Amino acid sequence: MRCIKILSLFLLSALLLTGCGIKDKTAIVKVNNQVITKGDYDELFNQTIKSPALQMFDLNSKKVDKNSFMYLMIKDKVVNELIVRSLINEELKKRNITVSAKDTEEALNKTIEQIGSKEKFNEVLKYHGVSLASFKKDLVEEVKMRKLVDMLEKVNISDAEAKKYYNANINKFKYTDKVRASHILIAANKNELKELVKSEKRNAELSEEELNKLVEARMAEKLNTAKALLAKVKNNPESFAKIAKESSEDVESAKQGGDLGFFSKQEMVEPFAKVAFELKPNTVSEIVQTPYGYHIILVTDRKAAGQDSFEKVKDDIKLYLENEKKVKILSNFVESLKKTAKIEYIDKEYNPTDIKAALQEQAKKSSSMTEQVEGAKKATEAKNENAKK
Repeated sequence: MRCIKILSLFLLSALLLTGCGIKDKTAIVKVNNQVITKGDYDELFNQTIKSPALQMFDLNSKKVDKNSFMYLMIKDKVVNELIVRSLINEELKKRNITVSAKDTEEALNKTIEQIGSKEKFNEVLKYHGVSLASFKKDLVEEVKMRKLVDMLEKVNISDAEAKKYYNANINKFKYTDKVRASHILIAANKNELKELVKSEKRNAELSEEELNKLVEARMAEKLNTAKALLAKVKNNPESFAKIAKESSEDVESAKQGGDLGFFSKQEMVEPFAKVAFELKPNTVSEIVQTPYGYHIILVTDRKAAGQDSFEKVKDDIKLYLENEKKVKILSNFVESLKKTAKIEYIDKEYNPTDIKAALQEQAKKSSSMTEQVEGAKKATEAKNENAKK
């Protein structure tokens, strides 16, 4: 059920990404009176391929085949998203929809609350390769879209609708074994530390080797801090909550004495989950390293596998169904905007019709190649069978 707690409208905020820095201002598409530039395309394309699911394709390599099926698929997706972004931005301006700093902060706090804790929220960001600053920027656009949807149609989910969804998807509300744990975190990520070290003026002239040595030294300092805290905890285990409040760098859980609540194995990064599920209640771990840094874990309780009651998950289901309806309303609205929009493809390379034609050609080639491989395989098998006879 954890997936239901993540805002589904956030997926649409990717359509409204804006950027900074030097961009190629060459116009490639014109949507009504708005121009989409090559810089806009490059920015969104590069952000899209940073997704963990796409990194294996190495699409930012200089040697990448720009006529490959995967490259063309992403190109088609990015062009469409940029067009949608232009249409929605135009509509937001027409309706004078704005977002205050208070609106954004409330939305951020609500997101963290829905996910469970600041650490879990940070895990989601890190997995998707999104920085907090980037998330906040996207969140502003999401709040705008929520205001837009509210103008288009009011959405209310009844208890009966929520109950119907619960009964039809009962397996989603079953859970595996869970543990309740607290932790003390000393934040230490090599990549983040390296960026921090590089940003310091005194390190501007350092070589790559010197930078790496400095990062390793900082990591060692962090580890020594964690070791000192572990010694304090072992000396007086009952002081765990007090030490977590004073020293843990996971700010949200630190306020609760390090308490993370109950979680399943799948909800935490593998090294943390492995140790937490091996520990007996009221046992403190040795230092555990994850991409977030060095953890000291205290398991406080366990819960056997079971099923959440409807009353417990009713609000989560309502939020999920509400977001689902809002996404549909917004999608339908975008389609109506597309039908009346004047879209001109200044650079034909970015015309979706041509991109789709290239995709179909690649699909035919792929199918033909598969048939050839299967034919060769069968021929080899037949030859081997004859050889046996």
